[in-house]
Amino acid sequence: MLASVDPELDHGPRTERSATMRMCAVSREVRPIDELIRFVVSPQGDIVPDLKRKLPGRGIWISASRQAVAEAVRRHQFSKAFKRELRTPPTLPADTETLLVRSVTEALGIAAKAGQIVAGFGKVESALREGTVEALIHASDGAADGIRKLDMLARQNDGNRGAKPPIPIVTALKSAELDLALTRSNVIHAALLAGPASRSFLSRSQMLVRYRLADEDKTTEKRGQDF
Repeated sequence: MLASVDPELDHGPRTERSATMRMCAVSREVRPIDELIRFVVSPQGDIVPDLKRKLPGRGIWISASRQAVAEAVRRHQFSKAFKRELRTPPTLPADTETLLVRSVTEALGIAAKAGQIVAGFGKVESALREGTVEALIHASDGAADGIRKLDMLARQNDGNRGAKPPIPIVTALKSAELDLALTRSNVIHAALLAGPASRSFLSRSQMLVRYRLADEDKTTEKRGQDF
């Protein structure tokens, strides 16, 4: 029930395992935890984004949007909630986005090591025709022509997926970030195959896109399956 939700701090990750809803300290809205970011205080007194919700100590929850984190910094929300003077740098919104990008690239690298990634236009095209693709990945700075061709093929294959949702199209990372994750150069197109590592990558990608776009007139909702 909503009455059981602490509006300021939780009591630590081990005591909040069953919580699926939390209150954003900025908007005061109760939202699913997948739409929020937990922040804790380090032993040095720094505010730290707890993206995996596992760091010890009490935590404050902020809506997963750059604007909400910036507003929390502006209002000195962290010091107020933790009732102590804390070092909250103005770069916290950008620093949080950097950590989110790192989280996505790490998940993609894990998926690649598990054999759940193919990369390169030809291999991606073949995987789409074989119907083995769970998600299509493009570098956000990739050429429009190749992206358009693979997107068209993915949409043609959506009708053959039965009850499964359309193939998500992920454009959250730049080519250099894809290169880093997949330990190869000039990656523009990749395809995610089925498996647990794939689900983790998609979940983290959604969080990154939500953080970037949640304040832009609900752009993420308009994109539907694409992010």
